[in-house]
Amino acid sequence: MTLAHVAHQALRGEEVRVFHAVSPAVPETATERVKDHAARYGWELTILNAGEFADPNYLKNPVNRCYFCKSNLYDRIREATDDTVASGANLDDLGDYRPGLLAAKERSVVHPFIEAQFSKEDIRALARKFGLNDISALPAQPCMASRIETGITVDPRDLKLVEDLEQSILAYSPGITVRCRIVAGGVRLELSEGPQIDKELRDELVKLARRKCGQFGKTLLGVAPYRRGSAFLHDA
Repeated sequence: MTLAHVAHQALRGEEVRVFHAVSPAVPETATERVKDHAARYGWELTILNAGEFADPNYLKNPVNRCYFCKSNLYDRIREATDDTVASGANLDDLGDYRPGLLAAKERSVVHPFIEAQFSKEDIRALARKFGLNDISALPAQPCMASRIETGITVDPRDLKLVEDLEQSILAYSPGITVRCRIVAGGVRLELSEGPQIDKELRDELVKLARRKCGQFGKTLLGVAPYRRGSAFLHDA
């Protein structure tokens, strides 16, 4: 979203189109945020379905699932425009396993923030400079399919549980980092560690999570400290 604002500032009078994909893996709050900015700032916004849920390679949830997700996304965008396609990838993304970047390279997608040597913190600072306080402080939010352990089929109902549980916990205790992980046998809840989560709060969050999991026919297996990328890690 910061890149979209930069593009509109830099290309005054020239055509800029913003594409946003909706699917079971994209939180409704994210879509509403994009729509709000488009209305406020006069963006030409195209909302599309990238179609990854019709791709069996994506649904199998291999370790390179993101490659198939981004392949579908960029192919749908390319069907809608012949213009240069730019993504908001940044330097920090180069330090992680990002198979989606290969899909982007194959389709000649450009990454202005990487070319400008911008990290996530640089982008946050840029957003603040533009007065975009509602997005400058947003926590990292990978797509919800990243919550499903590698090898477990991507199921829209599981993604709905992820969204509902994470949003419920954040509404109860704003500011913490939470991940609802779909793993073999049930659900593992991951919470950031720190003084803001005492035993009483932790117990309340576990009760909330257990109720929500039960509504979806899932078992809460336990609570663990938040770990980046743990959807790729298999417990022994």
